[in-house]
Amino acid sequence: MPTNFDMEIDRRHTGSVKWEFVMDPENPSAKKRIDACFGKNRILPMWVADMDFPSPEPVVKALQERARHGIFGYTQPDQAYLKAVTGWMKRRHAWQPEESWIVPTQGVVPALHLLVRTLTRPGDKVLIQQPVYYPFFSAIEKNGCQIISNALVLTDGRYHMDYHDLETKTADPDVKLAILCSPHNPVGRVWTREELRHFGHICQRNHVQVIADEIHGDLVYPGVTFCPFSMADNTFQETSVVCTAPSKTFNLAGLQTSNIFIPDKKIRQKFKENLLANGLFGVNPFGTTACRVAYDEGEPWLEDLLRYLTNNLQTLINYFERNVPEITVIQPQGTYLVWFDCRSLGLDKHELRNLFLNQARVFLDDGGLFGPEGDGFQRINIACPRPLLMEALERIIAAVKGIPTASG
Repeated sequence: MPTNFDMEIDRRHTGSVKWEFVMDPENPSAKKRIDACFGKNRILPMWVADMDFPSPEPVVKALQERARHGIFGYTQPDQAYLKAVTGWMKRRHAWQPEESWIVPTQGVVPALHLLVRTLTRPGDKVLIQQPVYYPFFSAIEKNGCQIISNALVLTDGRYHMDYHDLETKTADPDVKLAILCSPHNPVGRVWTREELRHFGHICQRNHVQVIADEIHGDLVYPGVTFCPFSMADNTFQETSVVCTAPSKTFNLAGLQTSNIFIPDKKIRQKFKENLLANGLFGVNPFGTTACRVAYDEGEPWLEDLLRYLTNNLQTLINYFERNVPEITVIQPQGTYLVWFDCRSLGLDKHELRNLFLNQARVFLDDGGLFGPEGDGFQRINIACPRPLLMEALERIIAAVKGIPTASG
């Protein structure tokens, strides 16, 4: 049965981070209850990368069946699980990783923290491409390393890598690691094979290890092809680490299941030792069930989802172009997260946050969270029923039209 993506599901009283809590912009790890801050007049939360759609029906049924078993003891991934994960990569992306490379973890973000610890020493430098997914910052700094930004360049409405700057930054012998966001969050770029090859060769020449966070790799728009970093050049596969998960693709983030591909046996063993050193072992029996069934049976649902997201994206672009030309949408090639430029509104970051959160009552991610390059931008999550998206857009437009002019 096709999913009714237009249907709004009440997520209150489920412990939903998205719908029941508001993030402190000065401290992203701190959250307060929305109702305590804003009362009963609901805010539309369109910030965290969490879809407001039910997961595929085969996944829901499989979880119900697993629950009926009644025993939820310590669990390890079985052969069917590993086959489902590698099978998905082969069918969806023409990538053929080996099952032995997979290290299941409790999420990509925890894995990134442990990978930084595995591949660096305190005092080393780690390169990222800002504006970028802000948990990268804590993964680096909490492990005693220094952030080096190879900032992306925005030209004619499209972000590009600055290869000259990348060459300069990676030439520093203290830069030991680069974390590549592919597809890129928040700017929505799906890097081409040529871009990835150029990036990877520069890192190779300067002996910089690459971690590719490919958690959004299944979410690309029509006419765009996602290229796994390992496939950009056959020399990359043995030296890179690739982070994947079914969480963004099938809305399974709360089941905290991810798969880290580590071809290098020594690095893989060291990473496993770090997992054990932090008391992390085993997997969630519901997470492994959901992942296996999603990869084996969820592809039709994903195709329906991508069509719906494409329509949501076009709705947002058209609505802003017609009603608020001061806001420029950076059209994404992938992800359901849309980055838009509000600098023409002439507001500072505090005024901009007040405009969206308190006047429009739409909770977005402030661009500055992704690095100073994001100041003046906002990120909106469009993976929601279209009526809810329309309500949010109407609120935003009303708030923008209410901004006092210099002459007023």
